Amino acid sequence: MKENKEEGFISHLTELRKRLIHSFIFLTILFVVCYIFSEEIYGFLVSPYAEAVKDSQIERRLIFTALQETFLTYIKVAFFAAFFLTCPYILIQIWKFIAPGLYEHEKSALMPYLVLTPILFLLGGMLVYYLIMPLAIKFFLSFESTGLTTALPIQLEAKVNEYLSLVMKLIFAFGISFQLPVILSLLARIGFIDSIFLRERRKYVVIIIFAVAAVLTPPDPVTQIGLAVPLLLLYELSIISVKVIEKKAEKKDA
Repeated sequence: MKENKEEGFISHLTELRKRLIHSFIFLTILFVVCYIFSEEIYGFLVSPYAEAVKDSQIERRLIFTALQETFLTYIKVAFFAAFFLTCPYILIQIWKFIAPGLYEHEKSALMPYLVLTPILFLLGGMLVYYLIMPLAIKFFLSFESTGLTTALPIQLEAKVNEYLSLVMKLIFAFGISFQLPVILSLLARIGFIDSIFLRERRKYVVIIIFAVAAVLTPPDPVTQIGLAVPLLLLYELSIISVKVIEKKAEKKDA
């Protein structure tokens, strides 16, 4: 019996190793492809800035101050895009690893979460790209000065590395934060929380969400509120989804 358990444990480790290797190979291939198209990806990521300043009277540009900065920026952009595209494949590998050990009803219960995870991440990224970044850029540019009231003008000379790092950080921050309904629903399914628990702690959650938004975003009200408000809405949706899960569980028990 002990030998069978050891063989089963080793086979699981072997299977996990195979899935990880497949994911790494897929990530590496995508990284090479994304690096080939890194200039196009850069153009896509810098588009919110270009759109926000297109009507400006000042000629805008992104600068770099270190010799290797642009090269490293393209590496970073390629890895960001490759990882973003690899996430669904990683989820598929996780599913293939755990699915053989699940019953049919467990598979049907888990599948929606595997589908919702990349969708919510994508929605978070789209919110950053199409709404938060344009608003934040215009907010920051509003502090520029033409020099009429100051000794010297204050104008933005944005570094390409810092700008792209900010965009990628916000996309990941929003994408991960948008997993809140998935996490809370899974906790409800295993009986760790319920809808009453979530409702009673709503006022504490509001404070926590704004604190998390302050940590994950730049110190400006636009991005902080832009992250906090959707999270509050997602929290309310989580309460509804947890309530639905509870009703289904009650019907099943009945």
